[in-house]
This record gives sequence, structure tokens and C-alpha cells, in this order.
Amino acid sequence: MLPSLLTALDAIGRIDLAGTAGYGIWTPGGRAPYDSWTDALLAIGTETARVPGWRAALTDSETGLGPVEAGLAKLATLAPYLPNERRMIHGDLLSHNVLAADGTVTAVLDWGNALYGDHLYDAAWLIYWWPWCPQWRTIDIYAELLTHWHATGPPPTHLHERLHAYLIHIGLDAIAYCTVQRRWDEVRHNAHTVVALTHRAPGEIGLPAVGSGR
Repeated sequence: MLPSLLTALDAIGRIDLAGTAGYGIWTPGGRAPYDSWTDALLAIGTETARVPGWRAALTDSETGLGPVEAGLAKLATLAPYLPNERRMIHGDLLSHNVLAADGTVTAVLDWGNALYGDHLYDAAWLIYWWPWCPQWRTIDIYAELLTHWHATGPPPTHLHERLHAYLIHIGLDAIAYCTVQRRWDEVRHNAHTVVALTHRAPGEIGLPAVGSGR
């Protein structure tokens, strides 16, 4: 069903956004709070109603705020590569939110984390979380995405740098969420992943193996 999933990614990015505004997670009224895609990404360092109190809890943990600060700094250096395009992003594709039958995607559920911004974010989501699913580790999702993009048109500009930024953002979001949930083993793993990504040159996006650095 992988080809169908990649086609679904393209379809999500083509959803008509007429009558909507802003960047970031949107409300049922079609409004998102940020004036630019970069502003929406860099806001990951602040607390929201979804993840209240995570900064203090993380500060008091063995992980500390260091990985978050490093991730935010690296994210800022990647900002010049990011487009200000405004398209639909699902933002939660690997949490039992995709239904399939006979090798075809039949539904995409739960749009509670959906955003307006760069549609490549959903591709980065697949890359980031793919290794956490043991039955899929024999599939190189990054290579499959590259093949798909080359087959459907010119590859996106600054592709690797954009994915690099979104992988860091996804890791930072996971740190905040897992801290609120007190899932400290996952906090440590995601912090390790973020720090590893900050040490790489723009566009170098290899991820540590799941289970390393814990």
C-alpha cells in the first residue's frame, strides 16, 4: 500500500485552502495563529494548552532543556531554506490514523494536529517515525519518497534542508509531549535524536537507530 500512501500525501497537499488564513495548527474556523511558516515552527519552544508545564518539568529532569535549546538554534539556521508556501499538513499520519484495504488507503482520520504550511512536513513525519515500527524497517522510506518525487515532477527545492528542519521540529514536539506524559524513556530518545540532527550539516538527515542513546 506504500504507493497509495504516497499518493495520499500528494492529495493532502492539494486540498483547497480558500477561505482560510495563517500558518500552524488551525481551528475549526480555518484560522491558524502565525503570520509565517517559520514563525509557526519556531513557536515549538513555547508552551501551549496541549502541552502545559513541559518546560519546567523538563528542566527538572535528567535531560534538561539543553537539547531543546540546541534544536531551536539549529532550526533557526535552517529557516532561510524554508518556503513560505501554505498547504495542508495532516501532522499525525502514523498513529493509527490511516485506514487501508486491498493495498489502498481508504481514509485518513483525526485531523486534530493538522497545520497550514509546507506539505513536506508530512513526509518528514514518515521519515522520523518509520523506524519505530519494526515491521517496516526493511523499507527505506526516504529512498521511496525520493523515487516518488522524481517520478511525479521535479524534486522540491532545498528538499534536504527542509526535511532536516522538520525532523528537528518533530523531535522537539515529541520531547514536549512526552515530558507532559512523563514518558521519560521516549523523552531521552527524542532528545538524543534532536541533538544528533543539530550536529549535522544542513540537509544531512540520518537518524539514530531507535533504542540508541537511551
